[in-house]
Amino acid sequence: MLAAIVGGRLQGVELACLARHAGWRTLLVDRKTDVPAQRLCDRFLQLDVRQASALDDALKTVDLVIPALEDQAALDGLVGWCRDRRIPLAFDSEAYALSSSKIDSDRLFASLGIPAPEPWPRCGFPVVAKPSCASGSDGVVILNNPSDADALFPQGFPEKGWVFQQYLDGPSFSLELIGSPGNYAPIQVTQLFMDAVYDCKAVAAPCPLTAGQIREIETLSVEIAEAIRLTGLMDVEVILHEGRFKVLEIDARFPSQTPLCVYASTGCNMIEMLADLFLKGKTISQRPDTTVRGSILEHIRVTPQAVIVDGEHIMAGAGPLDRVPGFFGADEAITSYRDGASAWVATLIVTGETRQHAAEKRNRVLASIQRRFNLGEIIDRGPGDPV
Repeated sequence: MLAAIVGGRLQGVELACLARHAGWRTLLVDRKTDVPAQRLCDRFLQLDVRQASALDDALKTVDLVIPALEDQAALDGLVGWCRDRRIPLAFDSEAYALSSSKIDSDRLFASLGIPAPEPWPRCGFPVVAKPSCASGSDGVVILNNPSDADALFPQGFPEKGWVFQQYLDGPSFSLELIGSPGNYAPIQVTQLFMDAVYDCKAVAAPCPLTAGQIREIETLSVEIAEAIRLTGLMDVEVILHEGRFKVLEIDARFPSQTPLCVYASTGCNMIEMLADLFLKGKTISQRPDTTVRGSILEHIRVTPQAVIVDGEHIMAGAGPLDRVPGFFGADEAITSYRDGASAWVATLIVTGETRQHAAEKRNRVLASIQRRFNLGEIIDRGPGDPV
């Protein structure tokens, strides 16, 4: 199997690592050099996929193309090129277009009666302000009162380009599901942990929910997938607020962070499941029967003074990353560390028989790094940790 991964940032890192676990060969394509996934693939080509003619030689021998970017012009060009050349593309452009707009997604939730945060002005303060087409936590701000709102939006809340909705507190969870209309397989619910600026700093599995609560998330997710006629993979993020799940956002694209945590916990490899769907036309209607282990994926930043647990954004600007099995006692790490470096970042993945065992192992890994580099403290700037 030769897969082309188009986009070398964090989604590309996820795909490259899962492809390695699957035993695939990979070709990474990006218009920039020094992208995080560059050293994780078998071959790298620098080219702009918006120039369709450049793809003919680059991708003509691949078995499957998987997008790992959110540039609409590039995606449009890739969809057209793969369609014309009859090369399988693991992507649902229509579902992605809807999910990438928070405004359109919120309208969908309202039309289906899916529980979601109340919109402004019904919600009152505090308010979450989100750019409509940004990814994840990019640009998200919490406005606690009218003074905060006036400082950021002195002319009042704009009518276009932003979503303003109720701020909710509570634990956050994520679920990926895969399939096609009438046949969807929810994979595993994971728990998300945020840093001080609401960027995800850690993912843990299995999650501390009842079987009934997990079924509720799965039911909501399948209902959304059926409504948008998804063919492919979708990520659904929910928050448990005052005893009720509310859907925060959906993304009909390959995500980062959660697939590697799910793989570590269950052995379910989402890149292989995509290949089953798009290459073999396999009907995916139930999750694989697997043994669940505890797993934690966490991002750290090491400085000459401390180990700092921080959001995923620290990995995006770190340059090319390496995958290192056994890194300071972790099962594996994706890291910028080089011998002699005093400042570096890493995504640590640890497993254990249970989540508690994984948490104990995670603590040992952080302590080992702290001792090895003679660092003063371990700093966690978020409201919770995955132990």
